[in-house]
Amino acid sequence: MTDAEFVSAPALILRSLSADPDRRAITTADGAVITAGEFAAATYRLAHELLARGATRGTTVTLMAGNTAEALSARYAAWLAGARMVNLYDGMSAPILAEIATSVDTTILLVDAERFAAAAELIPLVDVPTVLTLGPGPETTGAAAAIGEDVIAASARRPAAPPAVRIRPDDDLTIRHTGGTTGIPKGVRGLHGAYRGAFDVQYGGGPDGVPPRLLAATPLAHLAGVLADLTLHSGGSVVLQRSFDPGEVLAAVERERITDLWVLPPLLYRLLDHPAIGRTDLSSVRRVSYGGCAASPGRVREAIKVFGPVLVSGYGQSEAQNIAMLLPHEHDRIGHGGQLSVGRPLPGVEVVIRSADGTDLPTGEQGEIHVRSATVMAGYWKRPDLTAEVLHDGWLDTGDIGYLDADGYLYLADRLKDKIIVVGGHVYPTEVEDLLLTHPSIARCAVYGVRDAEEAEHVHVAVVPAPGQRPDLAELRAFVTAHKGRMYAPEVLRIVPEIPLTSVGKPDKKLLRETVAD
Repeated sequence: MTDAEFVSAPALILRSLSADPDRRAITTADGAVITAGEFAAATYRLAHELLARGATRGTTVTLMAGNTAEALSARYAAWLAGARMVNLYDGMSAPILAEIATSVDTTILLVDAERFAAAAELIPLVDVPTVLTLGPGPETTGAAAAIGEDVIAASARRPAAPPAVRIRPDDDLTIRHTGGTTGIPKGVRGLHGAYRGAFDVQYGGGPDGVPPRLLAATPLAHLAGVLADLTLHSGGSVVLQRSFDPGEVLAAVERERITDLWVLPPLLYRLLDHPAIGRTDLSSVRRVSYGGCAASPGRVREAIKVFGPVLVSGYGQSEAQNIAMLLPHEHDRIGHGGQLSVGRPLPGVEVVIRSADGTDLPTGEQGEIHVRSATVMAGYWKRPDLTAEVLHDGWLDTGDIGYLDADGYLYLADRLKDKIIVVGGHVYPTEVEDLLLTHPSIARCAVYGVRDAEEAEHVHVAVVPAPGQRPDLAELRAFVTAHKGRMYAPEVLRIVPEIPLTSVGKPDKKLLRETVAD
């Protein structure tokens, strides 16, 4: 496909919406329904308005927004204008957000009503040419006037038609920032051409011909936004929730007849543990996608019993997009020590396992996972030094540890950097977590390393007890020692009401390390 023939993903999404204007496209967290035609027209108008205010190819539109229809519209509008999109994630401090916004050369900062309070802290710390609001926001706060002009109201006079901007495959689509467990998060450059490939395959839809209905209860700034893109392109609709609350998720699944749901494993466990799970009608659900961090095989089996054979595991990274997928009928693939496979590499994705010296390892042998595909990132934004550390001749060093079996299924041990170095060897936290989750007194847990004053690491575990249980350290040490060996046994046990999660739903082990033990 030549540059002249290239049609970008956002253009495809808007074409799909415009072709069926009467279908429901978005249901907001407040229950308002927006048709495909209304959404497409508003997005085209916003794209023209952003163009008039300086958004174009090579510029950056930075978005500070929650799970709103306005956030989705702003995404597509910025892309249609040719600008790259950067999300400022909830849960990061104002100084870090300011460094990100400055580092990506923000031309326009867009803020929706969900993030007005955070924006008020950020704006004094940055020098952004233009700050605009996506709607007037709550009238009682007076924050809209203080932050900037309502760009949606201003766009009302613009044409409801695609802007005449030609997007090329090698144009920047996004700068997606990594988790940032230490220091300022790295900015991963994603290109339009790499993202466009995901739209060549129909997403969702079942044998009954019903289009997908996605519940977006995790941040649109992360994978829920990608799934929303695929859903809207495939003729489906997206139901938005402000945040993940297990009771509200279950109620929405039943009320909205949700077909598709995305969760990180800790959020899946919260659904399984919620008292309403047994009385919720889950018959509409056709796909429960999970991933983003390690999953307990035992809890996944429990989820299959509850939801049926609809679980799909996805393994990927910001630096590589999707790498492997485990389909519902493949969930019996169990590896060394009871590990559940994360699936087989997707078409067009090459995976090899290498030792620390770069040698390719044979089938079944554990090492670092290396990936090559058309969706591997273009590099880290303004960090050629970091890019050179992980990209070599088209191959990405993922930093994940795993192995391939004889049938080509991939298994993960852990992140290389999450390895806990202890006396006698090293411990991968997920190995201990998977084991502890089989103990009858434990509902949820997180294992992490803590350094002492002499920089020696020790295995700590935070535990949410099962109802009526109160596990003690001696009991858990004996259990782990019997199954894995003394080296793996936790030295410190913390009983907590909940495992703290990051804004995207992963266990917040950085916070656990920083919090003084009980």
